[in-house]
Amino acid sequence: MTIAETAAGVEQRRRLVTAIPGPASQALMDRKAAAVAGGVGTTLPVFAVRAGGGIVVDADGNHLIDLGSGIAVTTVGNSAPRVVAAVQAQVADFTHTCFMITPYESYVAVAEALNRLTPGDHAKRTALFNSGAEAVENAVKIARSFTGRPAVVVFDHAYHGRTNLTMAMTAKNMPYKNGFGPFAPEVYRAPLSYPFRDGGLDGAEAARRAIELISVQVGATNLAAMVIEPIQGEGGFVEPAPGFLSTLAAWCRESGVVFVADEVQTGFARTGDLFACEHEGVVPDLIATAKGIAGGLPLSAVTGRAEIMDAPHVGGLGGTYGGNPLACVAALAAIETIEADGLVERARQIEQRMKSRLEDLARSDPRIGDVRGRGAMLAVELVVPGTTQPDAVLTRAVAAAAHRAGVIVLTCGTDGNVLRFLPPLSISDELIDDALDVLAETFRTTTVTS
Repeated sequence: MTIAETAAGVEQRRRLVTAIPGPASQALMDRKAAAVAGGVGTTLPVFAVRAGGGIVVDADGNHLIDLGSGIAVTTVGNSAPRVVAAVQAQVADFTHTCFMITPYESYVAVAEALNRLTPGDHAKRTALFNSGAEAVENAVKIARSFTGRPAVVVFDHAYHGRTNLTMAMTAKNMPYKNGFGPFAPEVYRAPLSYPFRDGGLDGAEAARRAIELISVQVGATNLAAMVIEPIQGEGGFVEPAPGFLSTLAAWCRESGVVFVADEVQTGFARTGDLFACEHEGVVPDLIATAKGIAGGLPLSAVTGRAEIMDAPHVGGLGGTYGGNPLACVAALAAIETIEADGLVERARQIEQRMKSRLEDLARSDPRIGDVRGRGAMLAVELVVPGTTQPDAVLTRAVAAAAHRAGVIVLTCGTDGNVLRFLPPLSISDELIDDALDVLAETFRTTTVTS
């Protein structure tokens, strides 16, 4: 693919025809302010009108390089041809009947695909829902039903969603939790393996530290589930040291605790494996998926061991829109695209291309304290030079400058000091190089510090 080619009819080239935001987007932002609840924020003050490949086109005709993928959703690319064709065909047949009323084959086909693709060769079952938060919440329901125990353990810096239970499971107060309590009880937090801040603690040692705290403060006999992101998302793209996940999973098996992998952000080829827990050969009891599952349509799933998934009573799982037929055919098309187009390998190629450039940048700029991540899920943590002190002010300034230059980047981290990169796997090498050139120039010219 060359930079001049098109994807979904969109020219694959960064091009700015107005300042960011342009007048059309500014007018739409004014309408948003008058019509949309103030609590609904936006990262960029531009309104999308088309997208494809690695480009988002705004209302003013600006072409922006997409290093966000709608927060890891459009992994196969926006308007991916197989997804478009499948949804167009389905919408002409029927849009909804509710699987709990009159079921349809595509829901079963998605369940079969997830049972086949997720880690482990044990018998599995799947249930479909709408969002990542719903998937995580239902994983907890299933684990509690299976074990008869109440408690749930999550980890420092975790993000699991915005429902009442998943807000309790999420570590970051602003903007996710502040003023919204009280939260669901019986949620406990353990220390994470965070190599950049752990002072050399290896993964197994970090896991034993967490297990000791859990054993003392919760007690394994009270614990239904341990829920963990194999690589954290909103918490800062923290990749635990090798041995952390596998040690925790082994303890869960020995203790009768359901080990739940929250792969909402890491799943579906994003990290250079189909699922991130495969990197260390970890087989979760339950796996929660969403985001990249359906090429941009709302769908999520819980997949896991048949005996655990079958524990809830009939009617105990479900929802009006869970496994909507449009989303199901989109998921099947997205999975076909991942497999047919070799997108797991493409994620590894993106990692190699981006990470080497980011590491070069870190060597020349001491404000970049850490480069981390796998596949097309990469991040840099910005700090006061020579320390691990977070620099959120610099992070916001660099992101804003990149946005003005036509590159969509996202921030994250409990302290707001991490730039994260989540390009669609359909992005071209030329767009990656252009975006990284912009990022390098942005770091060179941005001198704001905390």
